[in-house]
Amino acid sequence: MERVAVGDASALGDLYDAHARSIYSLALRILGNPSDAEDVVQDVFTQAWRQAARYDSRRATVIGWLLMIARSRSLDRLRARQARPDQTIAAPLPDLASGDPGQEASALTAEDVDRLRAALVRLGDAARTPIELAYYEGLSQSAIAERLGQPLGTVKTRMRVALAQLREWLLQGEGT
Repeated sequence: MERVAVGDASALGDLYDAHARSIYSLALRILGNPSDAEDVVQDVFTQAWRQAARYDSRRATVIGWLLMIARSRSLDRLRARQARPDQTIAAPLPDLASGDPGQEASALTAEDVDRLRAALVRLGDAARTPIELAYYEGLSQSAIAERLGQPLGTVKTRMRVALAQLREWLLQGEGT
């Protein structure tokens, strides 16, 4: 990132080669559209080029920083698409608990991915679904409640309890 910050284009190429697949995979999971996912990848590396000096290794790993940008850009695109319903493409909700990890999982160790997947399964559908809707579709708790046909208080409570439980399990090294 230091080389990118001083304008080294080859460093940006190296960064792209190392992380473009992970970013594309996350964007595709969120957007469900390959063309939009490719646009997000381009946006992420353009932003990384312009804001490389702002990167702080104490706050996030390089891939973590890039994936946060990708998620934000993807959700912005998704919201823009939803504002124009005639252009909306239905994206299936990804199954984080499945055995098929996305490329963004490469930022974590295989053990971390297994623990997270096991912890999500352990939560059960009622608790996991609102978390997935919030993360992958960027829905607010009110929108999640409407989508699931549940009271807002129920959604808020389930999400709060589920996130606390996930945090506890993952900090303790559990999941299974």
